Amino acid sequence: MATARVLVLVTVVLGLTRAGPVPTSKPTTTRRGCHMDRFQSLSPRELEAFKKTKDALEESLSWKNWSCSSRLFPRSRDLRLLQAWERPVALEAELDLTLKVLENMTDSSLGVTLDQPLRTLHHIHSELQACVPAQPTADPRPHGRLHHWLHRLQKAPKESQGCLEASITFNLFRLLTRDLKCVASRDLCV
Repeated sequence: MATARVLVLVTVVLGLTRAGPVPTSKPTTTRRGCHMDRFQSLSPRELEAFKKTKDALEESLSWKNWSCSSRLFPRSRDLRLLQAWERPVALEAELDLTLKVLENMTDSSLGVTLDQPLRTLHHIHSELQACVPAQPTADPRPHGRLHHWLHRLQKAPKESQGCLEASITFNLFRLLTRDLKCVASRDLCV
């Protein structure tokens, strides 16, 4: 069991370390094919599937011994504080970590419960990638809030698997109802 957790953690760490640099200045290219407006609100059926998943995840967490050294998603984090072009970058990193953690959940009883939400999250992720600006060639280091948030997410694999699962679980509806809606609203998110 411990070997499986180490293997999952190593897989998540390797997946996150492959991420390239993050843009630091407003991109000069247009957002061709970015159609996030359809995600301003999810259907009641999709939200119900996520609620069932969140409830099942919380139930499974109640049996685990988990603790976190820091909050991956602090309450003060708000995508509205970022520039409009930075929001998809931050959401993409958050969604990427969410998918990696949910896909590596070791509780096999969650498989059926996770199927539909994972499909929805993968669909959102694929659509979101068209909205993330191309990497600029100069100064690949992000600045300000975006840098802080991305750095926090990059450090996430150092947390225990239980902490990652708990953080993702408790952030799931915020991701779907607040962060996704903000990115989908583009410049109207204030």
